[in-house]
Amino acid sequence: MEIQQVPGRPDDDGWAPRECALPTAERPLRVAEFDALFAEAVTAVRPAGTGRVRMELRPDPRAAGRAAELAARETGCCSFFTFTLTATGGALAMEISTGDRHAEVLDALTARAARMIAP
Repeated sequence: MEIQQVPGRPDDDGWAPRECALPTAERPLRVAEFDALFAEAVTAVRPAGTGRVRMELRPDPRAAGRAAELAARETGCCSFFTFTLTATGGALAMEISTGDRHAEVLDALTARAARMIAP
């Protein structure tokens, strides 16, 4: 029996909705890149309002470059994401937001980041 996916709903791992343009074979690689960023650069994950999450990153130029490069590639396949990278006062943060239609995707990303950050 084939399971039919609802458009706009995340796939089985809660990551990408059907309209994601990243080829299916490349998705595990992208997830691994996000996992590495979360584990190595993210120090805290906080809600930032409806449909938004703020991730505090190590204030390191390499972390900033890595987050910016990954965000740019992700918006190329999932244009519903908005990433904002802010460096100020010696701190570095990345805010991620989606519209209401993709709130489940953001929730899955947020939960994954919270599990992956180093204690």
